[in-house]
Amino acid sequence: MRISLCMIVKDEERVLKRCLDSIAGLVDEVIIVDTGSVDKTKDIAKEYTDQIYDFEWIDDFSAARNFAFSHATMEYVLTMDADEVLEKDAQRSFKSLKECLLPEIEVVRMRCITRIEKDVDHIFDEEWRLKLFKRQREFVWEGTIHEMVRLEPVIYDSDVVITHLPLEAHEDRNLENFRNQVRKGMWLNKRLHDMYAKELYLLGSETDLEEGMAFFMDSTIDEKRDQEEVTKACCVVAKAARSMEEPVIFFKYVSKVISGKACSEICCELGHFYEDAGDLEEAVIWYYKAAYKAKPVMSIASGKQEPLRGLARCYESMGAEEKAAQYLEALEKVK
Repeated sequence: MRISLCMIVKDEERVLKRCLDSIAGLVDEVIIVDTGSVDKTKDIAKEYTDQIYDFEWIDDFSAARNFAFSHATMEYVLTMDADEVLEKDAQRSFKSLKECLLPEIEVVRMRCITRIEKDVDHIFDEEWRLKLFKRQREFVWEGTIHEMVRLEPVIYDSDVVITHLPLEAHEDRNLENFRNQVRKGMWLNKRLHDMYAKELYLLGSETDLEEGMAFFMDSTIDEKRDQEEVTKACCVVAKAARSMEEPVIFFKYVSKVISGKACSEICCELGHFYEDAGDLEEAVIWYYKAAYKAKPVMSIASGKQEPLRGLARCYESMGAEEKAAQYLEALEKVK
């Protein structure tokens, strides 16, 4: 199997070499599409490939990605961002994948782990992403009778782990992009809706949350949204309302979630609310639920680090030093 690596970049001189060092020896072609760098990004890229193309940025990642793919010539196309890397174990897994991938597989998913350092906290995120694509699809008929062409791609979940190591979060750029789409009246599909909710909940400032609040309020009554989307929208609105000290709005949207199956995010929001109000015993109940009784829908930390820190803080304030130490010890085990 031969692979074209296609990347879109802009001002990535600090991370591009790290990325290409980790993957260039495992692919057969490197294609770099630059959307307007003013630093040394293209000079670094020239050390790895002569296939460097300029693309005028039109505020559309899909257009840039499609342009990059149009220059690929190999059997499969791999997409990576400049701040992603393949660590040693992942390189070995990728090499095995390349040698053994069955020809009928058209798309490969890889597990992507994000580590973002912001202030004193680390936000860990993990999700499956489509990363490797067969460049030219072969259509196949299926069914012994009433046969039809198979339209759904054959997807394989690999054991390759891609590590996303941004030097800083890109929330300002990403959130502004989402806000522009909303201002234009565009309806965000499920994937983009989930990404907007996640960016806003994890990394948005109080101002960002306030600006996005109306959109996600509307999402909770949008009949086209499924329950997962509504839950995530409620989490965003609850966090915004808590930061704005709007308890009526806060409890309205918290109630929409806890009336069904509560998630770790909403339990953490309740923990923070009661901790801020000085009701530490109630805060402890909700932090415990977040850590041990519920599951996160957006933020892995809301089911681990965040509630454990909350439990330790509350018990320390209550004078229960042993209980506080117990949860600090649990926190160390999940870092």
